[in-house]
Order: sequence, then C-alpha cells, then structure tokens
Amino acid sequence: MSEGASSRTPVAHVAHVALIASLAPLLHRWLPRQRWYAGKGRPVTGFSLVSATELLPADGPGAGLLHLLLRVRQQEPREQEFRQHETRQHERTSSGAGRRRQSPDDCYQLFLGVRQTLPPHLAPALIGHLASGPLAGRTVYEGLHDPRLAELLLERLRAPGALGPLRFDRFDGTPAVPGGLAPRPLDAEQSNTSLVYGDAYILKLFRRVHPGPNPDLELPLALARAGCGRAPAPVAWYEAHTPEPYTLGVLQPFLRGSQDAWVLALKALAEGEPFTAEARALGRVTAEVHQALAGELPTVTLHRPQTEQLAAAMRRRLDAAAEAVPALTPYVPRLRTAFEAVAELGRRGRVWCAQRVHGDLHLGQILRGAREAAPGPALTGAPDGGPGTRQRPAGDGHWSVIDFEGEPARPLTERRRPQPAVRDVAGMLRSFDYAARTHRPWNPDWAERCRDAYCEGYAEVSGADPRLEMELLRAYETDKAVYEAVYEARHRPDWLPVPMAAIDRLAAALTP
Repeated sequence: MSEGASSRTPVAHVAHVALIASLAPLLHRWLPRQRWYAGKGRPVTGFSLVSATELLPADGPGAGLLHLLLRVRQQEPREQEFRQHETRQHERTSSGAGRRRQSPDDCYQLFLGVRQTLPPHLAPALIGHLASGPLAGRTVYEGLHDPRLAELLLERLRAPGALGPLRFDRFDGTPAVPGGLAPRPLDAEQSNTSLVYGDAYILKLFRRVHPGPNPDLELPLALARAGCGRAPAPVAWYEAHTPEPYTLGVLQPFLRGSQDAWVLALKALAEGEPFTAEARALGRVTAEVHQALAGELPTVTLHRPQTEQLAAAMRRRLDAAAEAVPALTPYVPRLRTAFEAVAELGRRGRVWCAQRVHGDLHLGQILRGAREAAPGPALTGAPDGGPGTRQRPAGDGHWSVIDFEGEPARPLTERRRPQPAVRDVAGMLRSFDYAARTHRPWNPDWAERCRDAYCEGYAEVSGADPRLEMELLRAYETDKAVYEAVYEARHRPDWLPVPMAAIDRLAAALTP
C-alpha cells in the first residue's frame, strides 16, 4: 500500500482506487461523527485518496496502521462560497496574486488501524468491516485509540527519515526523545487530535490539512531559532511532500501541571481577586513573542492599497455577518466607520508594519506553569520572573504561548499573511471581556483594569502602547466582535449577548 518509486505508481493507483471504494460506505457514516470533522451539516458527495502509506503492514497477522490523506467533497454552504469569493478577490488585488488556489475540497488526515478481529477494549474505536477491496475481510478502526499503534508514531518521530510520501524530522536543538513512553489521548481538543506520551511530550496531529507550512510548526520553530522561550520548541514533526506539501503533526514538550490563563482569570473573578498583575505579564509575553517573530521572519509595510484592502475585507465580513445575525443590522452604519477610519488614514499616507502574528490569541492560548520561588527575601522585579526576582509577585510564573495555528476555518494563505501586531492585542482584549461576562454580576471594571494592565505590560517590552494605535486597534476589536457574534449565534445562542454588548459599546463611540 505504501507509495514508492514512479515505476510502482500505476499499481499503487489501482490499489488506491480499490481501497477508497471499499472504505467509502464506512467513512460516509463514521467521518461526520468525529469532533474534528469540519463539514458537519453538509452532505458528502465523494472521496478521493491523496496518499496511502502503511506505517505498519496492514496485511499481516497482527495490527496494521494505514495513514491516509483523504480529500472529501461536499456541497458548499453560502457562507463558505462567500469566504472563497473574498479570498479570490484578495488574491487578484494583492501581492498574493498568482499563488496556487486551495482546492474547495477539504483534505483530512486519517489513521486506520487494521485487524482481523477487534479486541473488546477497542470496540469504541470501530469504523467497520470491509467486504471488498485490498483489505477485504478485515476490520478497520480509529488507530490512534490503539496504544500499540500510537506508540509506533512516536517511534517514527524518534528516527528521522522518509517513508513513502511522508518525512519525519527533528529539531537539532532538542535532546533525543526516549522510547517506551506510554501514550494517552488528550480529550480537550476538537479541531485536531493530541496524544500525550508519558506526560513528557504532546503530539498534535492536524486533522484538516492544507497545502503549505502550518503556522503551528513554522512559528514555534522561528521562536526557537530566535532563542525565545515563550513557546514550547518543536522536538520533532512529520510532513507529506508529495503530491503537495502538508504539515501533519508536531511533537512538543508537554507542559504538565500548567493552567491556561482563561481558567486562572475565571478563578480570580470567582474569588473576587484582581487579575491585573497576570494581565500585565500576559502583555509582556505577547510583546516578547511579537518581537522575536519580527526579528526572525519577514515583515512588510502596509501602504495605502494594502490598508484599503484590509478595511474593505472588514466591511465585507460585517455585511455578511449582518445577514447571518439580524441583531447586528442597526449597528452596521456606525461599525463601518471604524473600518473607514483606517482606510482614511491610509489615504492620508499613514503606514503600518505587518508581521507574522499568532492569529487567534486569547486567554486560553497562554499557559502558566508553576515555578518554585528561589529562597531568600522578596525582591521587586519583572512581573514575569525577570532578573532579580526571587519570590514571585502575583502575575509571575513561566508563561507559554501555544496553538499558533490561527483560526482553522480561515484559508492557510490568509493565516500565514503578515498582519499588524495589534490584531493579537485585540483578540486578548476581547478575551478579558469574555471572562468578565461569565461572572455574575457582570464586572466591567475588572475587564477594563485587565485591558489597561495588558497594554501597559505590552508597552514595557515593545516600547509602544497599542492603545496609541487607536483607529487600527478599534477596527480589529470591532472585526473580532463581529466574528464572535456570528459564531455565538450559530453555536452558542445563550452567549450572543457577550459580543453584542461589545458591539454596542464600540458602536456608541462611533459616528456614522
């Protein structure tokens, strides 16, 4: 089943056609039930196999493991058609012109375990029994639920090299990964799948994949090269190189015992405690990451054409959101002025620096790991454990930024595009508001103090307070709140008042 030299291609192609034909009835039932499947609610119209690789022989007497890259064809919803139109418009009018356009079909990474019979403890992983094709008479199941097969993935990552279309690689700056680490699945993720090995490493497996480098590998590697310790450095990863390049999985240190800033913020609210020291530390961490990324990866300058395109894209998203969420309609004229203010500054000659950013930064994307205080008297120092600090102030601890993938629903070319750093800042400011709104009674002053402290911390490192970029920051915060309104209306209607309150606040400060 593994793809090899070109002389085997016709045979492999025939086998692939037969394999996908036999799997199709099972996948039609199984795939839409998976949490990471992005096409729920849209009928599947067909499958095509991008590649099939045997990580462990599937026709032997024991368990086999088959790695698939599977393209899924579905009917397109109206909002997906709009997003594709918007992407095509941008590609025709920007420096992205001429790049390969992504296929409208989604490509998924699957791990199929293959056995003659399935032991009882793997019964929940069952996909089905094959009646025809090259694996006729065998049982297929979700291979990542099988500890033996999950261990095999780690072994592949410990030994860099190629296997058919797959290539396993390691980062030179990290120590060797030990063998024999027991795997367990992490239940927290939905758009991807993660395996934790021996509470020492975590392997993030991208389920819906796109051609090109994934930012969740690209950006942490850049931070590691820059010597920035604010993200777990990739230890190993694997990719597909034919027929198109795909980033498929990244192995990183597992931050055992860490808590994300969202949980810490909710705890502070429940206990009636301030969160300003932590918010200031988070601002410093964000600025450190931005500085490192700007120093390691290319930056660009946004002149008038790029600024007008940025504002126009925000206006289009607002108009589309108002169609989906009628409650937004009365606010549209005033919200549009937030985007027009940015375009007007561009017309007057204002320029902005754009760089690689996180792209989906919020409180849940930053972890704090406990770090023992050094013995001795308390000393004043940096709120994030800088030089001279022996006993941590309230905001201290080792903060780590995770999940650099960006918003998975957006095209990869968009997620990899340099953007003003205030986009990440706006995401964090909205996250403080979300946290405050979960508490009863609502405490707007808590959120405002956190927002101020975060921006102050950011300025301590960057030398520039993001609040001085008032028009651009307001436009990004408005754009984020509009996105949140659409998301909540579709998925969590009870939460819709949270972004709508922000919409009301932002609109009140604007004149149509």
